[in-house]
Amino acid sequence: MDLRRGGRRPTLADVGRRAGVSATTVSFVLNPDSKQTISAATRARVLQAVNDLGYRPNRTAQGLRRKRSGTIGVVVDEPAMEAFSGETVNGAHDLAWSESTVLLVTHTGRRPHGMQSAIEELADRQVDGLVITCSGTREIELPDHMPNLPWALANCFDPAGRGPCFLPDEEFGGREAARLVAEAGHRRIAYLSGHAGAWATPLRIEGFLAELEDRGVPTTTGDVVVREGFYYVDSGFALARELLAGSSPPTAVVCGNDRIALGVYLAAAESGLRIPDDLSVVGYDDHEPVIQQLTPQLTTVRLPLYDMGRLAAEALVHGAVGALPERTLLPCPAVPRASVARPRAAYGPSQA
Repeated sequence: MDLRRGGRRPTLADVGRRAGVSATTVSFVLNPDSKQTISAATRARVLQAVNDLGYRPNRTAQGLRRKRSGTIGVVVDEPAMEAFSGETVNGAHDLAWSESTVLLVTHTGRRPHGMQSAIEELADRQVDGLVITCSGTREIELPDHMPNLPWALANCFDPAGRGPCFLPDEEFGGREAARLVAEAGHRRIAYLSGHAGAWATPLRIEGFLAELEDRGVPTTTGDVVVREGFYYVDSGFALARELLAGSSPPTAVVCGNDRIALGVYLAAAESGLRIPDDLSVVGYDDHEPVIQQLTPQLTTVRLPLYDMGRLAAEALVHGAVGALPERTLLPCPAVPRASVARPRAAYGPSQA
């Protein structure tokens, strides 16, 4: 009988009959046991039969025997195709897949009670653990009673400190952004931030200013300025336009995110300035949909989105959640490209 065409899923017994061995022997070949000795010839016949019949293990049955479903639930506040949360989910997926584990992903849409509903639904499907993540780093409200299974947070945190979380080290990222322009020799530097209420904003600014001071760049003389805006292109454009029109404009602009940097590019073009010849620009996030729009390529700081998802999934797969600290900070590394150069001796637009 050709089981591949017959519509019935082949079993261990079918493989055994094809190979001329018992179903138990087939199991030993497919699930090696150091206590069992299987000859090379028998192993080869079994594997050939597996290939001929298209046999695939029944993961559900395996899960029942092992008391594990081989699945991890992932709860996201925005759809997983969104660039930021998508990277975190990719990290979790790649680690899980390498460990023969599958993700079940759902999103809350930031609906009232959406988090609780999503967690309960995944728990009802017998997942082995939960990764909860957000598109932007923020505080989240977890249900009062979490299900009795391991869970970890990625790019978000519980204000009560429940559960381990993986977060970007935003102060480190601010330091990296400052280092990029300070090492190039800049002293007149502007930092354009997003709104102060965002969790990352004060940490990035704190790191930026601290790194400049550590490098001997005074931050209180007026040459270094911080301007608060919003994490949008039009905010970056308006803030940069105002600064570039001043009597002592900056030679470098560090931006709170890549969208602000896009606004700076537009303002520089309007002012007849060339990047990086007349103005150096550093972004933050390494947000590919924005990066792809910019020429020259934007020097930026990368959020560890992929790594946060990967490490959260790894802790669940390896049963290590209980050994994790309350918070694990991951570095935000600099990504040097082509938008930073040494400052010109005399500030002014380049001559074409």
